[in-house]
Parts: sequence; C-alpha cells; structure tokens
Amino acid sequence: MSSKGYMGRILRVNLSDGTFHIDPLPSEWIKEYIGGDGFAAHVLYTEVKAGTDPLSENNKLMVSTGPITGTLWPMSGRTVFVSKAPLTGIWGESHVGGFLGPELKYAGYDMLVVEGKSEEPVYILIQDSDLQIISADDLWGSTTDHTTVSIQKKHHDPDIQVAAIGPAGENRVRFASIMINHARAAGRTGMGAVMGSKNLKAIAIRGTGAVEVADHEGFVELAKDAHRRVRENPQAKEMGKWGTWILTAVKQEIGELPTYNHKTGVFSGWEKLSGDFIRPRYTISDRACFGCSLGCKKVNYIPDGPFAGTLEEGPEYEGLMAIGSSLGIADYPTTLKANQICNKFGMDIISAGATIGFAIESFVEGLINENDTSGITLKWDDSKTVIKLLKMIGRREGFGDVLAEGSKRAAEFLGRGTEKFALHVKGMEISGQDGRTHRSIGLGHATGARGADHLRSLVVVDQLGYEEVAAERWGADKLPEIINPYTEKYKATAVFETENAYAIRDTLIVCWYSVSWPPIFWMKDFAEMLPLATGEQYLGKVENLITIAERQITLKRMFNAREGITRADDRLPDRFTKEPMPEGPGKGQVVNLEPMLNDYYRLRGWDLETGLPTKETIKRLSLEWAL
Repeated sequence: MSSKGYMGRILRVNLSDGTFHIDPLPSEWIKEYIGGDGFAAHVLYTEVKAGTDPLSENNKLMVSTGPITGTLWPMSGRTVFVSKAPLTGIWGESHVGGFLGPELKYAGYDMLVVEGKSEEPVYILIQDSDLQIISADDLWGSTTDHTTVSIQKKHHDPDIQVAAIGPAGENRVRFASIMINHARAAGRTGMGAVMGSKNLKAIAIRGTGAVEVADHEGFVELAKDAHRRVRENPQAKEMGKWGTWILTAVKQEIGELPTYNHKTGVFSGWEKLSGDFIRPRYTISDRACFGCSLGCKKVNYIPDGPFAGTLEEGPEYEGLMAIGSSLGIADYPTTLKANQICNKFGMDIISAGATIGFAIESFVEGLINENDTSGITLKWDDSKTVIKLLKMIGRREGFGDVLAEGSKRAAEFLGRGTEKFALHVKGMEISGQDGRTHRSIGLGHATGARGADHLRSLVVVDQLGYEEVAAERWGADKLPEIINPYTEKYKATAVFETENAYAIRDTLIVCWYSVSWPPIFWMKDFAEMLPLATGEQYLGKVENLITIAERQITLKRMFNAREGITRADDRLPDRFTKEPMPEGPGKGQVVNLEPMLNDYYRLRGWDLETGLPTKETIKRLSLEWAL
C-alpha cells in the first residue's frame, strides 16, 4: 500500500486451530475510517453475526492502532480493544494508554484480530514475524501483574508489552478489564471477559520496526509545535501535576460529584479525595504513557493504617468517585487499595463501584437482606466490606457471583424493585457525571454506542468557561444557551460536534491532550497533521473528517440496531429524569431528555421515532453494504 503511517497488515490469530494469517490492510479503509476503532468497527460488523453470544468462540476481539500510533506525535501510544460486549451485549470498546499499541505497530501490524477459542489456557506471543501460541497453564489463576512479569522473565525481555487478564477475566466477570503495563486498564464493557472466554490469558508483543510518515520534516516540525502547546497549556499543566484528581474539586463545586449512588452531587468528605490532599501525603512518583510529556499518572504509597504498605498507581478521578464519594467513603487509602485489587484481578473500577453502590442502596432501602448477600450487612461508608466484596466479585464467590454480572443483570436477578437503583444505560453503569447539572452529559450518556459513556462525547464548553471559543464556533447569539448547563437548548449541537471530534481522536488513536484544547478545535489540528503523516490529502479537509466521524458513529449505531437497540434504549435512569437534584448549585434540576434526543437525531440523520439511521443517511455515508 502507498499510504504512510500504516504497516499495511492485519494479523489474525485463530485460537481454535492455532493458526496465524496476515491480511493486507484494505487501502479504501484509510479514507473510510482512518484507523483505530473505525477499522475494528468494520471487522466486527462484517464478521460477527447478530445475536452472537459475546462469551462464545464466535465473538472476535480486535486490538487496533492508528496511523500516528508509535510516532513522535504527542500521546500517540493509545490502543483500542473492540468486541461485542459481555456487559451490554452490544457494541463494546475500551481504550487504554501505555505502550502496547506502538509495539504492535513496530512488530509490523496495524490491527490484531483474535478468533475462536483455545481448549487450554494460552497466551499469544508476537515478536515481529515470530508468532507463537504458548501454554498458559502455569499462569491461569494469576493476577495481572504476576502474569506480566512472568512472561517478560520467561522471554528474557523486560520491554515485551503484555496485555493480561486476571482472575476476573478468567471467571468471566462481565466488566472484567485487560491490563497493560500493570496499571493501564482497558476497563469498560468487559473486554477481559472476552479474553477469558477464549482461554486467552495474555497477548505479549515485541517489535523492532518503525513507523514511516509521508513528510518526515513537516510532521516532525508540527509534532514539536504540538508538544510545545501541550506543555504551555494551563489545564494540561494542572493535569500533569494533579492528574485527574483535579476533577474532584471541580465536580464538588458545580454539584456534580456522584454521592451515595448518585442520590446527590455534593459530598461532605470530598477534600480527602482531592489532589491537594492526596499528592503531598501519598504520591511518590509520576508516570507517563508513550509519547507523553505530562505524566498525569501517579504512583502512590500508603505508609500506615489498615492498608499500610499498599503501593499502586492511581486511581483516576473515576476510581475516587466509584469507590469514594459514590459509596460514602472519604478515605483515599481505601480507594487506592480498591484500585489495586481491580488492577490485579482485572476489573473495571467504575462498574465495580457502581454495582456495589446499587447493592448497598438496595440493602439500605430494605429491598434485599443478608439472605441475599451471603450474610453480609451492607451500608454506606464501609471500607472493609467494600474491599471484601471486590475480591468476592473477582472470584465470583457468594454474593460476588451476582454482582459480577453488573448492576443491570444483578437487579434482574434480585428483583423486588431493586431495578430503580441499578443506574446504567444499555447495561453499562453511569460514570462520574450527572446530567442534572450538566445537560450535555445526560444526552451523551443516553445516546452512547457502548452505554453510559463520558469518553466519546464529553462536552466541556458549558462547564469550563470557554465562552469565547463557543461564540466563535457556534455563534454569539447561541452563547447564553450553550454555556448554560441547566438548559437542554443547543446541547445536541454541542454533543454532535464534540462526539465527531472524539471519533477522529479515537481513530488516530491519541489522548485528550495531544493537540490544542478545547476539543471543538481538534478537527483543524487533525486535518493539518494527517496529510503529513499519511500522504492522503483527502484527510486534510475538516469536512471530510466530519464525514468519516459520522460514518463510524452511524456504523456503531447500525451494529447496535442489529441487536435490537432503538430510541427506547436511549434513556436515562429515573434518578436523573424524575428525581430533582436535592442540593448544591443544581438543586431542583432534572434532565428533560426527549427534546435533546429529537435534536440529536436530526443532526445525525436518524429517524425520530426509531432512532435508527435513515436510508438517506446510510447512502450519504456510503454504508449501503451494511444493510
């Protein structure tokens, strides 16, 4: 193939018969999808039939990169795992940082497709053209960190990049994660359970090649400028110092810090979960992913107390929320210990914490009791019990076996009205935001392809003060409504445009801070950079990137439609639409979702009644082949 930035090869591994096969990367995919989860979406749609059980050997797992993965571009080390999701039964994707993606490129492949199922536990070893499937009998049952170190030692190479599952993935916990570099989690939707269902313990990759761009001098100069902008960006600087912990104070201030399973957005113990409190007491070093000059990852150590000796990276803001404020726990050592358990067992900390929160509220409200919980009394602010439950979930022991199914399935199993406390969209638990104080978040959660998603369409303009940016992008006349977080007006426009920008980000595939900020300016940066990287002038026009983004978002919607998803599934839990925020700046607020849905569907070209892409939209986006 002539396009630069790509290795031009897709590696397929069939675990059922133990074979490898290399396909050429179709050249037309570059203009249609660019890379990342765009490539994976095409494979998943065409090769995994409707109705396939996510935990069957007929499901497939894609590990995908983009054209600038492994280059000098800032934060170009991310990777995406795509499959039909065990947690939701629909589109599943999980993005992760670290160094795995660049290593796959250096080994000579743009994407890895894992098919079938091994009869015995194995791991895949990729060392350039040396491809092996190796027994993992001795690793089955091991934690993710032990698995990673063992594989690196066995092959005498500490630079081998390992994507591993732990006991949670082996036990098919529906929100099991895949862990990279010990503490980087491909967490959401249950990609670890897909690996476990295939008896695949790990994927180990080592490459010695390089990525060639089309215009080396031009690309390097632009990359240098991008690095400079990142270093000078005030918000990026704060992220480098505090990590995502800076969000705790922001969320508390605007009344959007999920507390007691999202009953309220204000938490009295928030300060002990903030960066100002954590860093001087517990942080011992900073870490960064491939190509990152920020180092937003923090390694922390607990010197005393019941969790003394705990040494672990994280947790991110979402973990502080999930095991902290959402469970009424104002204790950072507890959240770090919980994060360590989730990392070692391989579990998504957001879904784990939310599912425990569902159980606690159900218990406190008298809908379940000790007969349901293996004799355990559940209550808010109970660190000891939460740590115990996490281990039970990872091992599927007792009540943990019920919670390992996720809040939606657990509520369906328990019944008795517990469903109202299972806060999810399409089966994926709500993350650390609240549409009552941030309307665009409500719409993004409701319409997300993988469920309640804050990473595919998170709008910040109405919360972080980018008034001038909003006025320039959308018009000064719309500014008052756009930046008002408590109105539904124009929020569909904000979500539509931001979601498009994020879609291109996830095809490249890069981190948030790899270009200018805020996200609504990303398209311009991407259009300037892509021709230099790939040589494809078509990718140098913003309008073409918007079409590519729309194509990918609509293709994911079509995949979900095959599984029965319609407008009726684009809904929020009653807590956000019928229960007014009880306190804080957003007191009295609820989400009026329907008008935002109508606006969003019009922008996307989806039918207002069904929420499905119209024939005209499918034709405009050249997706007729998917009908």
